[in-house]
Amino acid sequence: MAYFDRFPLMTYDMKNNNVYKLVPDILRRVKLRASIKSGVFLFDKFDVPMGDKPEDVAFKFYGDAELHWVILMTNDITDRYYQWPMTQPQLEAFLTDKYDNPDGIHHYEITRTSGRTTANGPGDYSHLVECNSDEDGALSVSNRDYEDRLQDQYRQIRLLDTKYITTFTEEFFALVRK
Repeated sequence: MAYFDRFPLMTYDMKNNNVYKLVPDILRRVKLRASIKSGVFLFDKFDVPMGDKPEDVAFKFYGDAELHWVILMTNDITDRYYQWPMTQPQLEAFLTDKYDNPDGIHHYEITRTSGRTTANGPGDYSHLVECNSDEDGALSVSNRDYEDRLQDQYRQIRLLDTKYITTFTEEFFALVRK
């Protein structure tokens, strides 16, 4: 059964011509409980391989591509095209479309004297602070470097442990139906 098949139906006039159709009520939202979201023991960290889509990751991890919505929901991804890691050609096209000069300066930054504030490995930029260009020691960050950093963040996701997937999906669809 597909994701939206479990949503309650509502009547909707698609063309504003007083002809109503039954459609899934996609405006229904269920918020992930804070206790689940912060439950570190419920999730595994995962680095999305280049080119993998949410469906690919869901199939590899859960054995069911239809569970891609669980991955998106548990990672607060509302836009799978811009909050999910892009392939290199997609990123190049995005950079060209978004910026007049992809290698132009996006912002300047300096190193925080207190050092790193998180332990997220080589992609940890928590020790860098955005600043004005005339600040002592300010280094420029290009548009490309800025977007590459975002892609590194998007690549690091959390996957709900497989032993909780059935309970999670059952509870979600029960709440959507209310």
